[in-house]
Amino acid sequence: MHVATSITISAPVESVWAVLTDLERWPDWTASMRSVRALGSGPTGVGSRFEVRQPRMPVAVWEVTEFEPGRSFTWSTRAPGVRVVAHHELRPTDSGTRADMAVDMTGPMAGLVTALSGQRIRGFVRMETDGLRQASERTQP
Repeated sequence: MHVATSITISAPVESVWAVLTDLERWPDWTASMRSVRALGSGPTGVGSRFEVRQPRMPVAVWEVTEFEPGRSFTWSTRAPGVRVVAHHELRPTDSGTRADMAVDMTGPMAGLVTALSGQRIRGFVRMETDGLRQASERTQP
């Protein structure tokens, strides 16, 4: 399964990046997250791990696998027979920032998980892009 969405945000990349990478605050601006808890200390970067609780989904540990400050990060999680990778990328535009988000699910059980949870996952991705836009634009004067 591949889900991708993009949104234009009326805020500079730096402001959007600050909201996007404050992972423990995601539940403040998206209903797709119940809680996000860092499993270590220090700044977010490659190797950072987070316990994520989402509505009607099993608790998952996500690990940051790619991190380009001010531009993008990717994190992934595994469950029996499934690997989920979520990519987040920001680019400046004339009117603010373009945010691109994508989720890819692979593995022998990906088809079954997609059948059972695909619609919910697609909804979560939309909630996250809409919430990111709203939270980022609220921080603007």
